[in-house]
Amino acid sequence: MSKILIIEDEEAIADLEKDYLELSGFDVTICNSGDVGLKMALTNEFDLVVLDLMLPGMDGFEICRQIREEKNIPILMVSAKKDDIDKIRGLGLGADDYMTKPFSPSELVARVKAHLARYQRLVSSGKKQNDIVEIRGIRIDKTARRVTIDGEERAFTGKEFDLLTFLAENPNRVYTKEELFREIWEMDSIGDIATVTVHIKKIREKIEYDSAKPQYIETIWGVGYRFRI
Repeated sequence: MSKILIIEDEEAIADLEKDYLELSGFDVTICNSGDVGLKMALTNEFDLVVLDLMLPGMDGFEICRQIREEKNIPILMVSAKKDDIDKIRGLGLGADDYMTKPFSPSELVARVKAHLARYQRLVSSGKKQNDIVEIRGIRIDKTARRVTIDGEERAFTGKEFDLLTFLAENPNRVYTKEELFREIWEMDSIGDIATVTVHIKKIREKIEYDSAKPQYIETIWGVGYRFRI
């Protein structure tokens, strides 16, 4: 349920707006003072603010400016002032819309719904999804660098994580120890391929049900390793 804050000093208008918005399924809070309304807007998680322009304590322009410095939620400014200069100033300070009193409560509800829908689309499109690799009960979150086995998180060192991720992203392909060393350690092995063997052993202990009979990382004798799907 979307939460809406109404900052409006005329109680009759605020109550009417609240009634219509609540009938449309919104959770509505009213504040009749400018400075208190600003504090509520900044310290609580509201999805939209309906902001009157002329308020005791602090005017709507200043409230709008300070909210916009902290948050990107929609701000719908309402006022009895019809001058274009006030609309331009309000929109210039970051208000998303400007409604002139008197207006129908149904129009307010329609505009609130439109702004919330647009904001949700923007938020959703701006979220980056974590890069996930999932194979037979193993879930590798590349973004968070976390690994879970059948829902249970296991701790991996940096190179263990990189090696497991590389093999899981390239399944059914056999890699020599030299190739894995170059990929993960980004240098030629120079006789240090035992490092790969040690890391494979540690990874198996964390992901295999029986590390002596691996089901994920197979040893291809005389060649190297393969991640089986």
